[in-house]
Parts: sequence; C-alpha cells; structure tokens
Amino acid sequence: MNWTLEVVTVPVSDVDRAKQFYAEQLGFAVDHDTAGAGFRIVQLTPPGSGCSVVLGVQNGMAPGSLKGVQLVVNDLEAARAELVARGVEVGEITVYGANGPRPREEGDDLNNNGFVFFDDPDGNSWTVQQITNRP
Repeated sequence: MNWTLEVVTVPVSDVDRAKQFYAEQLGFAVDHDTAGAGFRIVQLTPPGSGCSVVLGVQNGMAPGSLKGVQLVVNDLEAARAELVARGVEVGEITVYGANGPRPREEGDDLNNNGFVFFDDPDGNSWTVQQITNRP
C-alpha cells in the first residue's frame, strides 16, 4: 500500500495575503479557491509537486506555527535567484556538512547539502534543498 503525502495545511491569519504570496511570489498554481457558509479553502501546488498546500484560518494551529516544510529543487542557485526576483526575502545559500551548517564557499557540492530558508508573511518557515541525484 502506498501512503502519499498530498496536502499540508499552512496556518495563516489572512487568506488573501497568503494566497497572493504563495501564488505570485512563490509561483504556486492556484488549484481552487472555494468559499461557503463560514469557510474558505484555498489550495495551491508548487510547480512539479505532487503535494499541495491549503491555506487555513481557524484550523487549530496558530498562524506562523508551521516550521520545517521543505521544497526540493535541482538547481538551488536558480531557485534562490527566482525567489529574490519575485520579492521573497530569502537567506543566502547554506551548506550542511560534517561540521554543521556554514555559508557556501566556491566549489561546494550543493547536491543534498545546499539549502536556503525563507518565511511567509505570517512567519511559517520554509526550506529549499538541492537534490540533483539520490543515492
């Protein structure tokens, strides 16, 4: 039996602001924006992902409490440049090695070791990791 992760709820304080950030600044596709009596569901999917995010208000989690969600790309430099161009405040590339995290140095192999970090407007924390080949 396969167990697939398909949706992660992201706790936000303002669905419209969050939708703008995830759609316009991160480039996630808006799958649907559905409202009804006392609820609203906005689901978005990162390019190429099989897992979506649902923006939630009053879902039992405090806005900004989601930490450590990780996106994976095959070119971290290009991904970081795209985020910067879209106005996302993203950190510099960090490399994790035997001695822990450190700033990137010329010649570093970023495969599995390279990361950047950013927060959404509510403070939910995201990580982007480069994986170009898997062991």
